[in-house]
Amino acid sequence: MAIVVDLDVQLARSRMSVGEFAEAVGITPANIAVLKNGRAKAVRFTTLDAICRTLGCQPGDVLRWVPDEEGEGG
Repeated sequence: MAIVVDLDVQLARSRMSVGEFAEAVGITPANIAVLKNGRAKAVRFTTLDAICRTLGCQPGDVLRWVPDEEGEGG
């Protein structure tokens, strides 16, 4: 997938544990893991809003687009 979730970077900068972060955002630590591992198929805007509010960042600090490598299906 061409969308990369950089939650680890932002969590390290904020010095928050996954548990603290999950509680502040209002989702489970398991769903945080799904986001961090790139297995999420979608993110609700309300969740993205809570992530950005909790981390004091912009959506582009958490999500970035990376082009697929040439030759991959598309």
